[in-house]
Amino acid sequence: MNENIKVAIIGLGYVGLPLARLFATKYPVVGFDINQLRINELNKGIDSTFEVEGELLKTVLVEKNPYSDVTGPINGLYCSVNLEDIKDANIYIVTVPTPVDKHSRPDLTPLYKASETVGKVLKKGDIVIYESTVYPGVTEEECVPVLEQISGLKFNEDFFAGYSPERINPGDKERTVEKILKVTSGSTPEIGKLVDDLYKSVISAGTHLAPTIKVAEASKVIENSQRDINIAFVNELSKIFNLLDIDTHSVLAAAGTKWNFLPFKPGLVGGHCIGVDPFYLAQKAQDVGYYSELILTARRLNDSMGSFVASQVVKAMIGKRITINNARALNLGITFKENCPDVRNTKAVDVIRGLEEYTLNVTTFDPWANTEEVFHEYGVKSLDSLHKIEGKFDVIILTVAHKEFINLDLTEYLNENGVIYDVKGILNQYDARL
Repeated sequence: MNENIKVAIIGLGYVGLPLARLFATKYPVVGFDINQLRINELNKGIDSTFEVEGELLKTVLVEKNPYSDVTGPINGLYCSVNLEDIKDANIYIVTVPTPVDKHSRPDLTPLYKASETVGKVLKKGDIVIYESTVYPGVTEEECVPVLEQISGLKFNEDFFAGYSPERINPGDKERTVEKILKVTSGSTPEIGKLVDDLYKSVISAGTHLAPTIKVAEASKVIENSQRDINIAFVNELSKIFNLLDIDTHSVLAAAGTKWNFLPFKPGLVGGHCIGVDPFYLAQKAQDVGYYSELILTARRLNDSMGSFVASQVVKAMIGKRITINNARALNLGITFKENCPDVRNTKAVDVIRGLEEYTLNVTTFDPWANTEEVFHEYGVKSLDSLHKIEGKFDVIILTVAHKEFINLDLTEYLNENGVIYDVKGILNQYDARL
């Protein structure tokens, strides 16, 4: 690799920060983000997403731009909101989110904005690598034209592009970024090799160089689509087995004794990946005249699970002759997955909304979630401490399998004839489960 590599990471969220920290162990890195509060906390060694531990983050932090040291560039990470601080980089890595709008159509606004930002400082010979999840073609057909327009430079002559899809698993302390094999690609074979070598220099799990950017983009978008479809299958099974009065988890345990049975479990499918990425592929398919039945059917089925859980909770309460109107419910968990503060696209909210439609009064407790963020995003008032829970409840729903909940004595918060509903299938004590 070129010894003069200077990396700029655009976007310091769940994907960008771990990547910036990793690259900073070997290269001078400036992390750029438009959120001043986020930058302030990171420069103090604090990561509110808990993806990078404070002590680990502090080992790579430097107090000033590592590109401009008087003795030459130094390895380390400097976080900034100032565009001027990334103008000397020659590798730009874009890690902004790619959401969908209220109609489930891909929203490329963050990518356009990030591309405009990079375009303002782009120079001849620079490489722009995208990690955001997209449908095939976005990098070269949507992002590159923005880079060309803003910079005045010509693609594959003055500057180049690459794509290396993120595979971050929020909350996972075992499969960290360097331990996950990385798919890489470039806009020319030569640039593909450079991009691959760059990642290979920090990714201990190794890399896989895809032949084109579009192949790499497609590989990412089908990873989560495949998982979405498999979860939809077991979610449909859970609906069928509920009608047949058969325990779904027991069925899956029995079927799982076959060597090639895939161990998927029913549940709520939210978050920034599985609940979003399939729409990117489905939208691109529609653009070329193909309507994807399987992908969109799986999405609809998984999106229906929140209301299904609510109906099953009420059914279990009726079975115990609990009055539904104004019954007190305690919902445990509102993040999109366990042991993670990320509330983006969480389907726990759908359970809460469904219970409220049945006129239940719902109290939500989540020790991992930021209560202000939850209220801002969803209008849901939540608690972050057990001590704030008042009284007892007619029903307790375990929605997210945080480690704090597993050994919690739920009967302490439950009325004598109350119901415990286990969405995640992890409790020893339950009256019903998904």
